[in-house]
Amino acid sequence: MKLVTWNIQWCRGCDGRVDPRRIVDHARALADFDVLCLQEVADNFPSLAGSAGEDQFAELSALLPGFEAVPGVAVDVPGEAGRRRRFGNLILSRLPVLRVLRHALPWLADAGSKPGMPRLLLEAVIRSPSGDLRVMTTHLEYFSASQRAAQVESIRRIHAQSCEQAAFDAAAGGAGGTPGRNTTGSPFHWYPQPAAAILTGDFNFRPEDPLHQRLQAPIAEGAPRLQDSWTIANPGVPHQHTNGVYDRVQWPASYACDFIYVTSDLATRVRRVQVDGESQASDHQPVLIELG
Repeated sequence: MKLVTWNIQWCRGCDGRVDPRRIVDHARALADFDVLCLQEVADNFPSLAGSAGEDQFAELSALLPGFEAVPGVAVDVPGEAGRRRRFGNLILSRLPVLRVLRHALPWLADAGSKPGMPRLLLEAVIRSPSGDLRVMTTHLEYFSASQRAAQVESIRRIHAQSCEQAAFDAAAGGAGGTPGRNTTGSPFHWYPQPAAAILTGDFNFRPEDPLHQRLQAPIAEGAPRLQDSWTIANPGVPHQHTNGVYDRVQWPASYACDFIYVTSDLATRVRRVQVDGESQASDHQPVLIELG
């Protein structure tokens, strides 16, 4: 299984041009991916530099026929002529998608920070050849450190709850193990909630930030913790920079803030984690993980 994650800056490259097709082409050049996780996807925001207000959720989906699109809208506000303005994340998968969950992350008042925007953790249970796993993608707060810390704690709670549900399902013996478990196709239909997970995104913290370690701290006895897949695949190698590598207008210096975490039960399956250091289709670089 190959997964690519990328903050696409509303498909705006370092040349200022907005081009959804270029995003897909560059991601495909990095890998024949099974899952694509995108952050900063925009719809009906003509005020964003280079954008004509195109629906990027729809355009990116149309460029990947055979992939199921799972949008995660964090910002949803009025636009002209009754059309909403939307901004957030998008998962595209050619593997079967089971349950989808959209978790609003804390958006707390912070008088000492510039105004931010709502943030979301988008989660999809993917049926991979090696078993079901949760794919999660997010884009954490940039300006407010206290909001970002609260969002990390929320992600830890969400992961802990999923692990608790997975343990309950395993103890009950699966779908047939609990009398009355609904498998009729109704809104109450039971789907497995696996503990195994991949968490991707732009976290707006650096590898040396305590939040990076906090996200990887144990959550509960017996539950698989999240681990930075870069350090698994590239032990002893500093993180390759993923933001501001080419964009010197917004970013005076480059750094790493885009990570892929995997649960500890997936650690032995990590074959490769690679940053595309050449693409200039966004102010961020795409990151690939390959699981065996």
